[in-house]
Amino acid sequence: MDAAPFLERCFLFDASETSYAISGVTGSVPPWLRGSYYVNGPARFERAGQRVKHWLDGDGMVCSLRFFSDGAKFTSRFVRTRKLRDEEAAGRFLYRGFGTSFPGDRLLRNVMLEPPVNVSVYPWAGKLLAFGEQCVPVELDPATLETRGEYDFRGSLNEVSPFAAHAKCDPVTGHLLNFGISFSATEPMLNVYEFETSGELLRRRRHPLKHQHAVHDFGYTANAGVFYLSPLLMDFQRFLKQGLSVMESLVWAPEKGARIMVAPRTSKTAAAFTVEVEPRYCLHLINCFEDGSTITVDVLEMDKPIYPEYQPIPDLFSNAPPCRPVRYVIDLETRSIRNKFTMVCELSPDFPAIDVHRAGSACEEFWMLGIGAFGRPGRKFFDRVLRGSWQSGTICDGWAAPRGQYLGGEPIYVANPGNPADGVVIVEHLLPAENRGEFLLFDGHSLQSGPIATLPLRFPIHPGFHASFRYE
Repeated sequence: MDAAPFLERCFLFDASETSYAISGVTGSVPPWLRGSYYVNGPARFERAGQRVKHWLDGDGMVCSLRFFSDGAKFTSRFVRTRKLRDEEAAGRFLYRGFGTSFPGDRLLRNVMLEPPVNVSVYPWAGKLLAFGEQCVPVELDPATLETRGEYDFRGSLNEVSPFAAHAKCDPVTGHLLNFGISFSATEPMLNVYEFETSGELLRRRRHPLKHQHAVHDFGYTANAGVFYLSPLLMDFQRFLKQGLSVMESLVWAPEKGARIMVAPRTSKTAAAFTVEVEPRYCLHLINCFEDGSTITVDVLEMDKPIYPEYQPIPDLFSNAPPCRPVRYVIDLETRSIRNKFTMVCELSPDFPAIDVHRAGSACEEFWMLGIGAFGRPGRKFFDRVLRGSWQSGTICDGWAAPRGQYLGGEPIYVANPGNPADGVVIVEHLLPAENRGEFLLFDGHSLQSGPIATLPLRFPIHPGFHASFRYE
């Protein structure tokens, strides 16, 4: 039996660039919910009879929901990258992708991918920035989503600067934090950045790496950046010399071991240190915080890399690996693991989210998506929204979409400004059998009660990646 009926309809259609007031809302949108929800994700997988292989190869499209006192408005637009413009003009694919290569494909400066900017989108310091892997972010108009151009932080970055897709905004300082990996065969390097709200580069540190670790995400505290260095390594020479995609150039090498690196955030002289962990894979961290002489690192830990399960479009997650939330407590004095707790979860979860106001400090709850058909043969997709609690040590709450319906986008938790213990979760709901999509709002602390509001859309939308919210 197909564990994901109609999944192809979630990917293989022409996305609509549109903007309109949402009508037909059912349920009740909380009166305190005012602001803009944003989600970025790949939204074009075919051109001129060609289809890309990998989910990460689609052109980036940002969608927004703006909540007003008298209703909500939906907007969707492609991020107008050079890749998109050139391929629209040519009427065909031109550039090598993360998982797709073909004869004669192009690279940026002949050394790196021309980015589709399809991973994340964050409001910061009055701006809205869309991010892709290893590239300068793109500034968008926060209301219309029109592309304004690359944002290089006042000249601090250029088009070949190593810059990841998972920037973080420190809720205490307002600073933007990010990192990037330099995949040198002889001197691989972790670059860590921190920017003031003016856009000025406040500090940049470089930390030598033993291997060419492929790192997607990171965590931070007031004093440190935290990086899970999985034994997934990037063989840059294969990518450059053999014309392979990034996916084909990645090597899973568990014999090389895995480490958590703690890198001083403010000191210009203190060295980073690492602690050994089991050779597993971490795509996303949940949160990090310090408590006296310890630093707690919450992650989603997998038995092996997930990227091979992002292909071929549309038959994804056929062999999704086990994944579970794990809490590490690191002793900062002995630089060793003081405690490790693994939460039981049988749904291969991903896209974790917390209350962003608590990022970098103690946070006991988190939300994520899960795959109900995990462990069954054949393709499958996210169809669960889950809440985990470190206090109880369990996945304590959740909701399941009906069969043949799916969820997309990081399930963003939006706290009530008047009562931080109250909040909603926003998530995409995909109904491919009906060729439509909608957004669901849940009571963030009672997912099992079902949606408190449903916002129907005029057109289907693609499953997104990372999301964010800006209060207004």
